Amino acid sequence: MADWLAALDRRAELRAKAGLTRRLNPRPADDQMTDLAGNDYLGLATHPQVTAAAAAALSAYGLGATGSRLVRGSTDAHQALEDELAQWLGADRALVFSSGYLANIGALRALVQPRTLLVSDAHNHASLIDGCRISGAETVVTPHADVNAVAAALAAAPGRPAVVVTESVFSVDGDLAPLARLHAVARRHGALLLVDDAHALGVIGPAGAGGVAAAKLSGEPDVVVTATLSKALGGAGGLVAGPAEFVRHLVETGRTFIFDTALPPAVAAGVHAALGLVRAGDDLRAELSDRVGLAVDRLRAAGLTVSAPDAAVISVTAPGPEAATTWAADCRDQGVAVGCFRPPSTPDSRSRLRLTISAGVPRAAFERAVDVIVETAP
Repeated sequence: MADWLAALDRRAELRAKAGLTRRLNPRPADDQMTDLAGNDYLGLATHPQVTAAAAAALSAYGLGATGSRLVRGSTDAHQALEDELAQWLGADRALVFSSGYLANIGALRALVQPRTLLVSDAHNHASLIDGCRISGAETVVTPHADVNAVAAALAAAPGRPAVVVTESVFSVDGDLAPLARLHAVARRHGALLLVDDAHALGVIGPAGAGGVAAAKLSGEPDVVVTATLSKALGGAGGLVAGPAEFVRHLVETGRTFIFDTALPPAVAAGVHAALGLVRAGDDLRAELSDRVGLAVDRLRAAGLTVSAPDAAVISVTAPGPEAATTWAADCRDQGVAVGCFRPPSTPDSRSRLRLTISAGVPRAAFERAVDVIVETAP
């Protein structure tokens, strides 16, 4: 009976030798680390208006939603949030899930019909990859941001329903997908376009409405938008936005929506308050953009290989998995939290630090954090 545990130990040993050990690092409420690893891009997770709205809803509704959305889990807090999300994104309707991961899986399952072909970017997030797999549809993985490869995949499947699947701002290197060109190719072949706007929402586009809005694709009938509420909006949960007919289909058939306990109303209310701040947050976005530019300039001046970020994700290449792990640990020892991405989590077998820039970090602490990353570089 212990053989399976011994096998797990052996796998852990092999991961450790390859520099791929992962550990939980719990943080206290009064954590003093300078955070360049989290996704609170605009610093709204602790904004007084956001926490006050969440606290008021917590007092009114209690801790949890008490059920799935179709049983007792839907509240007026959910409805108000969904209405404003749809208006912000220029979509017919928006639907809130308990996580962005479940939103992606649910959306992909709902888009698949018999003979559907999914055309997925090689750098897509794990939730999109898993959504393609769980859907059971044939999936063609195309080279990263290669519009010609997408066109070829669609041309090779004439007459079949198809969905082009992409992030807007990619979560590993922070580059922006060629959304307008992807949409043009998809439409030419009668395909739909699903865009995970997680790392763009709140950061780019008019009023921070994301990459789809920036590409002038808001409200297009052949575009479905997914995102998480846990990044620039500072909360938790996920969303799917698109044509009213599709959202209705999700409500009636989406397993990750129907059979999951709803997002707590307090979180919905807090995110709704954050949404108002995001829509009026051009000054925050300007500060965020300035910080991204400063970080990229300093890192490149130090001779480091840095991605060209289109939002607030910066990728800094490390020599290998062990070097990346050591580099991240050295930063942490000096009070700076950074992301550490290594194979097999990376789509290109390249190790890197991932920096997620936040306008909520005090400016002096942010600039010192960039210096620490340079000083500890392998």
